[in-house]
Amino acid sequence: MFAVCSAGMFLMLGCSSMKTPATAEVAVSKAAVDNAAVAGGTEFAPVEMNAAREKMAQANKAMQAKDYKLASELATQAQADAKLAQAKANSAKAEKAANALQDDIRVLREELERANTNTTK
Repeated sequence: MFAVCSAGMFLMLGCSSMKTPATAEVAVSKAAVDNAAVAGGTEFAPVEMNAAREKMAQANKAMQAKDYKLASELATQAQADAKLAQAKANSAKAEKAANALQDDIRVLREELERANTNTTK
């Protein structure tokens, strides 16, 4: 009798441990997708953001179907896509800021040259 109870508890623990990591993985991945969107992923990396959102939707469906292994795999893929989207967005924003800075430097140089030309006349 004890062996049967122990086996039953082992199976219950095994099933609940499969659910918990998938639930956590889906939650972490959803946060990654949200962070990427806030960082500008939708604007600067729309392909990656769409992939991340689609995989999150599939992961949620897998969770509802209690296919925790598939849900975890899809959530991991969604998280990777979201991180790529966030990195691309951050890179694009940094490049945009660098270009703006270069434009400001060019304008300052032109003004300095004009000022030097006017003082030498």
